[in-house]
Amino acid sequence: MAYIAKKFLGSTEYDGELVDVVSPYSKEVVTQYVQCDVDDAKKSLEIAKVAFNTTKKSPLHQRIAWLEDVAKKLKENKEYFTLLITKEVAKPISQSKIEVQRCIENIELCAKELINLHGETISTDATISGFKTESYFKRVPAGVVVAITPFNFPLNLVAHKIAPALGAGNSVVLKPTPEAPFVAYSFAKLFIESEYAIKDALSVVYGDAEVGSELVSNPIPRIISFTGSVAVGKIITQNAGIKKVALELGGNAATFVESTADLDRAAKRCAIGAFSNSGQVCISLQRIYVDSKIYEEFAEKLAEESKKLVVGDPFKEDTFMGPLINEDSVNRAKRWVESAINEGARLVAGGAIKEGNIFTPTILADVHDNMNVICEEVFAPIVSLVKVNSFEEAVQKMNNSPYGLQFSIFTNRIDLMKRSIDEFECGGVVINDIPTLRFDIQPYGGYKLSGIGKEGPKYALEEMTEIKSVVIC
Repeated sequence: MAYIAKKFLGSTEYDGELVDVVSPYSKEVVTQYVQCDVDDAKKSLEIAKVAFNTTKKSPLHQRIAWLEDVAKKLKENKEYFTLLITKEVAKPISQSKIEVQRCIENIELCAKELINLHGETISTDATISGFKTESYFKRVPAGVVVAITPFNFPLNLVAHKIAPALGAGNSVVLKPTPEAPFVAYSFAKLFIESEYAIKDALSVVYGDAEVGSELVSNPIPRIISFTGSVAVGKIITQNAGIKKVALELGGNAATFVESTADLDRAAKRCAIGAFSNSGQVCISLQRIYVDSKIYEEFAEKLAEESKKLVVGDPFKEDTFMGPLINEDSVNRAKRWVESAINEGARLVAGGAIKEGNIFTPTILADVHDNMNVICEEVFAPIVSLVKVNSFEEAVQKMNNSPYGLQFSIFTNRIDLMKRSIDEFECGGVVINDIPTLRFDIQPYGGYKLSGIGKEGPKYALEEMTEIKSVVIC
């Protein structure tokens, strides 16, 4: 049977310590999970290793039907998963609804892309040294996949990993975030209990760094797929050994607001991009470079837009921004702001702590390149305004970062739109909208410290497979 958190699915008793999950907003215990250990990690990997002998031989139509069935069940239980996300991580319920819908679409897209997961024929007589054969390559399942996922999108980011991994014919061990264990458990059960499920293909373990280390360094997995911090990403690359490693890491997303831009629209969208999910998004807008000719005007408009955002109870339909994930995050955000002000930044809006781990939408102006608030990923509702005198200066400053996930530009000049596409050093460029904009159907992944590999159904399926070359003489 599939192994989920110290027990085989169907057994009646847990053998382990129960850990409370506390709501970031209400501070109430909302769910619990079983703390796993290294032995649990090893057990789940052994199960996955045996299961791969079945998954790799499973017919494609079964895997497609499997994903379609999970999407259907998720659609039937949208309200349950919406409430569960808000309950565990206090994401505003309106945004939890969007996450569930995106997750459904993500799985459906993955099922459709499986039909196109194929190779191609190769002309081996194309060179003088070659000769005519029947040659082609095919894509085959890679093996055991370890998926490690974060709290900020506890449903959809799990789907981005396990749907293509299972769809491609692999077996999976999922280590979800401890902040949303029951979201992951409930989602995994949709896969495991489907009538089209492949036996033992998916297991779930919870745990600390020791469990993660075992999953990463153990010789059984062929792929490690991780979304999280750069610090953990570095540890994974150092300890994984010879495996395929896909990393979706930190970001320090930036935009340039040029003098010909529609400032009202730019300010409204930038407020959304900076403060959505309390800034706890890899592509949250953190740096705004503004043409000096419109700098003060834009700062005022952005401040006005931030004041319109409803902040508070995540269960209220009109709430836009809820709490940070825990008190440590709140205190860290406060330190970011205090440090920037001490270094000469000007507080335009926000900077206050409210009950329920809420840090109010914060705008800092007159920020300079050497301030930590602009150099590092803040992962909080803090956005910095930097004055620049030209497009060239904006590009230089935007690219002068160890991160390169997504950038954007607001402008009505066609020439600058085109130059942005070529000159921004990042994995995704958005024209006349925020860098926080992401469509699940697109390839998604960054340059530099922002990661390795690409997500998005089509591209993740390629990451989750190996190419096998064939020659028939």
